[in-house]
Parts: sequence; C-alpha cells; structure tokens
Amino acid sequence: MAEKSNAQKRTSVLANVAEKYYIEGKDQSTIALEVGVTRSMVSRMLTEARNLGIVEIRINRPIHSDRELEEAIYDKFRIKSVFVVSMDGTGREKILEVLGSAAAGVLKQYLTSDPVIGVTWGTTISATVDAVQPQPGQSTRIVQLVGAQGAKNVEYDGHALVKRLAEKLGGEGYYLNAPCLCQSAEIAESIRETRGIRETIELGKQIGIALLGIGTTETEYSSFYLSGLLTAEELEPFRKNKVVGDIAGNYFKQDGSPYMDDFLRRMITIHWEDLQKVPVRIGVAGGPGKTEAIIGALRSGLITHLVTDSITARFITQKAD
Repeated sequence: MAEKSNAQKRTSVLANVAEKYYIEGKDQSTIALEVGVTRSMVSRMLTEARNLGIVEIRINRPIHSDRELEEAIYDKFRIKSVFVVSMDGTGREKILEVLGSAAAGVLKQYLTSDPVIGVTWGTTISATVDAVQPQPGQSTRIVQLVGAQGAKNVEYDGHALVKRLAEKLGGEGYYLNAPCLCQSAEIAESIRETRGIRETIELGKQIGIALLGIGTTETEYSSFYLSGLLTAEELEPFRKNKVVGDIAGNYFKQDGSPYMDDFLRRMITIHWEDLQKVPVRIGVAGGPGKTEAIIGALRSGLITHLVTDSITARFITQKAD
C-alpha cells in the first residue's frame, strides 16, 4: 500500500512539473527553484513524464494536397471528390498518420447537427478516428457496419472504433455484437435476425456518411488474412477470379464488378446495395500494396470520395490507363 501511495505521489509531482513547463511556459531554472530541486533534475523529471505517458507530444504538421494528381484521378473515375496528400516518404506509419489527418478533415466537412455515421474497421480508419478533433455536444450516432474481427487487433476492430469516435463527437455508439464472419450462411442469417443485431443493421441503412477502409486480397496487406479470419489458401480463389479488394467484405474485381460467393453470405456486414445508397462514402487507403484494390473500389461505385497519398495516386494513374 505504501509503495502504491509513493508511486501516486511521484506521478503527481511529475505532472505538476510538466504543467509548469509545457502549459505555464516556465523555464527549467524557475521550476527548479519552485520545486526545490536542481535544473538537471527538472530535465530528468520531464523526460520521465514523457516516458510514462504523463506528457504526450503531438505535432500537427500542415497537410498539403497534390492538385495535379487529384485532377488526374477525378478525370479517370469521376467520383465526387479526391484528396491526395503530398508525401515525401514511404514509411507505413507516416502514411497512416497523414491519411488519417486528411480523412478526418474530409469527414469534418460533412458533420451536420445530427449526423449518422457508419464505420468499418482497419488501421487506416483507426488513424482517421485518432485524428478527429473532439466536438462534444453533437447528437451524433455512430454505427458499426461490420461485425467483430475477433481477439486480434482489438484497437482496429469496428467496436473499438465506434466507441472512440462516439466519445470524441459526444455521440452514441450502435454496435454489431457479433462476429463478422460466421461458419455458415445459415448461422449468419440467424444472427442477423437477432433483435439487437437487426436494429443496428437497419440503422446502418440510414447513415448519411460512411467511413470506409479499402481492403485487398494481397496477403501482406489483407485485414482478413492478418486478423486470422482467412488463410492464404482461402484467399487463393479470390485471386484466381481476379478479385482485387473489398469494402466491408463486399469484394470486387479490378473492373469494379462485384464478386459474390458464399463468403459474403457468411458475413455480418452492410451489403453492396445498401452501401451504394449512402450519400457520402469516404474511402481511405494508401500504400503501393493497395493500388489495385483502390482502382477496383473507384470503379465499383462503392465510394464517392477518396483519400489517398501521392505515391499511391501516381501508381493509380499509371495502372488505370
């Protein structure tokens, strides 16, 4: 008990020092006099506060778009809008960060006084939710569009993303408390008829904005493969049939045509025809490994807005000829 009390006191002292330095703007010498320690000790305390997560430093780097690439993609696919983030590096974490910030900016443009927003899953959508600035007080309803992935990657799962976005927007979350992929179409149909699940599915048909990740059949980048829902062998028939990607489990070929088999009937997710009725459908994806999938998504009619990076955009314009 004494050890716990001492740890709490230490945390409180570190937080006080951090507030003096980062919020009140006092220099380390002044803080040292106030706290009664040396200046070098203050420096070490600030480092400790950062390492413990008491202090989180975030740099809001300005986002610049590439108008030339945006126009090139728009001319080819004629969707409502294209946002291409200028990139000078290819690191996965960097791409996720800038795509998330850009997508959050696009989403903000469509937030009305009473928005109903549908959310899928994945690392890019997670980065988008992270970048959304808190806007409490709205009567926002956030709807999970795809069932749960399972035990892996909980942070990127639909349930967690709905919860985090609802907290940021001061709204209410509506959840699909069911697996995204069932053992059979019959089991999936039975689950869809469950009262709570059915209510969320019906609300999903009323959303005005959909925040959508774009999946791929490439094993290195496939959410279904990386989460353990599908094996490489189970993905092989998709590739043999020239299927390049999916949105919420709705698979498509590179020409944009849908690919329907028993897989989709086993899923608890928003379906193709319902998704196409959503007025604003923001597709967010980047990285060269997603090029073929993004091209297919652009041709499918499943997205009305695209957010991607300039490196991926160049591949898109080259391969879509």
